[in-house]
Amino acid sequence: MDAGRITALSNVPDDSTFCFRVTDESGQEREAILVTNGVAETDGEERGGDAADDEPVACWLNYCQHFTHIKLDKGSGAPMRDGELICANHGAYFEADSGHCTFGPCEGAYLTDLAVTVSEGDVFLTDADYEFVGPGPIESDDLDRASSSNVEF
Repeated sequence: MDAGRITALSNVPDDSTFCFRVTDESGQEREAILVTNGVAETDGEERGGDAADDEPVACWLNYCQHFTHIKLDKGSGAPMRDGELICANHGAYFEADSGHCTFGPCEGAYLTDLAVTVSEGDVFLTDADYEFVGPGPIESDDLDRASSSNVEF
């Protein structure tokens, strides 16, 4: 079962995220992140948006719900505190296991989930709407010409 293998479960940090690339149904490359959620490993059960699932990792598209061009993991892991992902740009907090925003400008919103499963110590993408491309963020040849400011006038 190597098709859709993202990484070894041991490569997903306990206090940050593991970033990887997927393509969606339209062929657009997107970034996704894996995050541990404090659940003991269960072999072969699939995660697909229900916070009650018992996978030891959750998988989310790598963007904040406040401004969707803002990445949670900018390539070196997303910051976390007390089991929640933090958007460094807005200060929004998202529960690692449910994707629910508990604080910040998008409070009440949810991160977009991707279905994953853990089997024999490896994490696999099992979401029919996405295809695994590779580890790491999307490489950009733009020399960071876009402003990172989110100040609205």
